[in-house]
Amino acid sequence: MPPHALPILDISELDQGDAAAAAFRVKLRQVTHDVGFFYLVGHGIPQELIDEVLDVSRRFFDLPEADKLAIENIHSPQFRGYTRTGEELTNGAVDWREQIDIGEERETVEGGPDFERLEGPNLWPDALPELETAITRWREQLSALALRLLRTWAVSLGAPADVFDGAFAERPFTLIKIVRYPGTTDEVAQQGVGAHRDGGVLTLLLVEPGKGGLQVEHEGDWIDAPSIPGAFVVNIGEMLELATDGYLKATLHRVESPKLGTDRISIPFFFNPALDATVPRLELPAELKAGARGLSSDPTNSPILETYGENVLRYRLRAHPNVAAIHHADLLGRPTA
Repeated sequence: MPPHALPILDISELDQGDAAAAAFRVKLRQVTHDVGFFYLVGHGIPQELIDEVLDVSRRFFDLPEADKLAIENIHSPQFRGYTRTGEELTNGAVDWREQIDIGEERETVEGGPDFERLEGPNLWPDALPELETAITRWREQLSALALRLLRTWAVSLGAPADVFDGAFAERPFTLIKIVRYPGTTDEVAQQGVGAHRDGGVLTLLLVEPGKGGLQVEHEGDWIDAPSIPGAFVVNIGEMLELATDGYLKATLHRVESPKLGTDRISIPFFFNPALDATVPRLELPAELKAGARGLSSDPTNSPILETYGENVLRYRLRAHPNVAAIHHADLLGRPTA
């Protein structure tokens, strides 16, 4: 594989007969075993919806500061809403980006495990009601696409297509981030977001046309992954690595800030199971099991936890210490796995 490109897979091959579908499943399995990242085309998400989501996202960041701060995440025990530039951390270092976090729209939950504190409402900007409309439609369509991919992985790994469905059936905990990376310098590239692995099941990433910055680790090198018009960048998260004992690879990636005078809009969609879910461990066929590498560790050497909610709560508390101090001070200082 060249050092500047990720594989491109066309999911429409699943609809082109049994032979084409089988070939797609093999490619999907191989790519996510070897690299963990790829471009996805042929997905059927309408271009007009893609354009609408990119347009309304940029309009959000163009709002007056007061309108954005009205929904700042310090007002949300669920870590939803707007994050100012420089207020999120990865591995203890500052990520140079501003963003809005949008989760599943639900009522808050009283009692139960600590991670159930993450259930609750979103914060939407009064000055831009179109954002909620567009993002709600976006979530619906990308959830269906992600579930189709997950079922395709299951079959490619010798399991029933619906083996993962139970973890997502009633209360999936999807997350959408709308991110703007401002330009920082024309000299040495700065950290837009630090090297990390995604903690959920899979990610569908949309990046503005003509923009770069995403880099994927592969065999000790960093592969550039610039946007391809109409394509998503797809990667698996730690919960799918856990389900396959490391046969599928949750890969380190990072984002470098754009050059001064430019910026970059990026919209990752994280397809995650219910907070209380444990993703089934697959019994791989012998020929695949031999290629299972066991679990990798993230840059902080934190193990992947069985229950998804425990993983995401740990990440949120570390990434947003200001929100944690306001709303979850009782959880701070506890030993974490």
